[in-house]
Amino acid sequence: MLRTLTQQRTTSKLQLALSCVIALSASASWAASPQEIKQVVESQKQSYLETLKTLVNIESGSKDLEGLNQMAKVVADQLKNVGAEVSVIESTDIYRMDDTPEKMGPIVKGVLKGQGKSKIMMIAHMDTVYERGMLKNQPFKIDGNQVYGLGIIDDKQGVAAILHVLNTLKKLNYKDYGTITVLMNSDEEISSPASRKLITETAQDQDVVLSFEGGGKDGNLRLATSGIGAAYLEIKGKSSHAGVKPEAGVNALTELSHQIAQMQNLSDPNTGLKLNWTVAEAGKTRNVIPEHAAAQADVRALRVQDFEAVEKTLNEKIKNKKLSDSQVSVKFEVRRPPLAVNDASKKLAEKAQDIYKNELNIPLTVSLTPTGGGTDAAFAGVKSKAAVIEGMGLSGDGAHSSNAEYILKDSIIPRLYLATRLIVDVSKAR
Repeated sequence: MLRTLTQQRTTSKLQLALSCVIALSASASWAASPQEIKQVVESQKQSYLETLKTLVNIESGSKDLEGLNQMAKVVADQLKNVGAEVSVIESTDIYRMDDTPEKMGPIVKGVLKGQGKSKIMMIAHMDTVYERGMLKNQPFKIDGNQVYGLGIIDDKQGVAAILHVLNTLKKLNYKDYGTITVLMNSDEEISSPASRKLITETAQDQDVVLSFEGGGKDGNLRLATSGIGAAYLEIKGKSSHAGVKPEAGVNALTELSHQIAQMQNLSDPNTGLKLNWTVAEAGKTRNVIPEHAAAQADVRALRVQDFEAVEKTLNEKIKNKKLSDSQVSVKFEVRRPPLAVNDASKKLAEKAQDIYKNELNIPLTVSLTPTGGGTDAAFAGVKSKAAVIEGMGLSGDGAHSSNAEYILKDSIIPRLYLATRLIVDVSKAR
């Protein structure tokens, strides 16, 4: 009996010791110091460049389905390698706009499940603005601190950054987050018609959304962007001979001129609304009264309600016609909603500044003023109270240019380090 009791006590001690070892192992990531994180990040630099080269060498214009599917496979494989549950989604819920293609590339979604409570979302896009065949004029190359390549700043660097941040967490055996959800879409450059709904819905219950568009030359973070809209005005008239019997026609160009004149002052500097008519066409032959005319306007807004108001105004204005027999119609699109600053974003951005200043000795500017260019971060912020930060990607310049896109090599380590540290900090807070 005494022997049995002794054995039981020994077994209990062993079980307790084993439990302690397991608990310590599970929480080992808490012990990772900034210096240890930095060392692992530094070891990622060369492999990051190799991943970036692979991505740049895949031509993946927004309408290049072959290239986008190839990109999706590379990204999906890399996400699986870091332990994510991966799905490749062909979206059928599409917000169709004037330039939306019939079919679009896939969305890659990866989810890593940890043992904490934080919900973190990371987004970047796989598509570029370029046509197939342009890679030969802008190949991947390293020239000192500048790394060139087709689509390298917008947004191949962002895709690679997310993959290597996750690889850093894996090497650190860090699992104190709740979930990390990655979304990589194929239609950002055409206003995300197939992915906007998924981005918005996924972001709704997140604590943090990190968007990896480039940080510009200075690596600035952005907490606000302008919304982008478009208005399409169409006039249908009636053709006739301009010299023999012009009165038999209905001049669509005349009506178009009238409509633009009465809708040219809809901008409002008090709210930041900007509406500018930028494209127009009418007629094909000098001596024929034009039967068709059309115009397009670029619209920017800082508030969703301003888009709603301007659409209503446009529909009211077109009722006032100069030529009663003309047919006037207008269509309004929300290309991207605005991204507004919230307190959670400010707080997280302040933490990012502290990390850059105190741990990397690098100044970091955070922009609270909306910029003209919209991104997918805005879709993430539509229905979410998450801290949304744009510009988490590397420093560089030359986006949408045919021969000058580049990233700055010395921004690789700071940016991978910043994203990793923010994930750790957010997870610890939760």
